[in-house]
Amino acid sequence: LKTVTAIVIAVNGGGMMKGQLSAEMLILIAVIIAVVAIAATRLISTAQDSSEKIDEQSQNMLDMSNSAVKGKPGDFCTKPEHCASGSCDTGNNVCG
Repeated sequence: LKTVTAIVIAVNGGGMMKGQLSAEMLILIAVIIAVVAIAATRLISTAQDSSEKIDEQSQNMLDMSNSAVKGKPGDFCTKPEHCASGSCDTGNNVCG
């Protein structure tokens, strides 16, 4: 409140009594608060959209790396998880 009073006094050349705000000053403060609120809402929305896109791209990269690492039929394996098909002939250590 002291800051607002100081601003009012500075803007109006000190002609107003302390603690009093003109209607114009109240409207100006309301407009400034509204603009800040709108800007904050837009920033939050943009951040959420960006986060969703990053999550989607991260999942795509993970899927691609998993498929690149898994063995193809005939590749060496020791467990079924090592093969793209999920089948490992552990006797011969090759993906099925």
